[in-house]
Amino acid sequence: MKTLLSCEFNMDTGCVELRYSDDSMISINCTAVEDEVANSRFQRSELDWLIYNDPLSYAELILNGDPEKYLRTVTEIPQLDSD
Repeated sequence: MKTLLSCEFNMDTGCVELRYSDDSMISINCTAVEDEVANSRFQRSELDWLIYNDPLSYAELILNGDPEKYLRTVTEIPQLDSD
């Protein structure tokens, strides 16, 4: 059984990288994910927050979750005043 050794965002590649004890690695291209699942700058902002503050949760969401459902749940779009 392989063990997760590290999970971090690599600013040079724009990827969240997971490294395992068997020397394997998973690299998640964050730009490609945002292009595929985010429909607004507000949704991109939610994903960016995860990337920078909790890359492991981001990786789990992308690999095992439903990112569209997550974004529908957490994204708040400010309403403009019509006054």
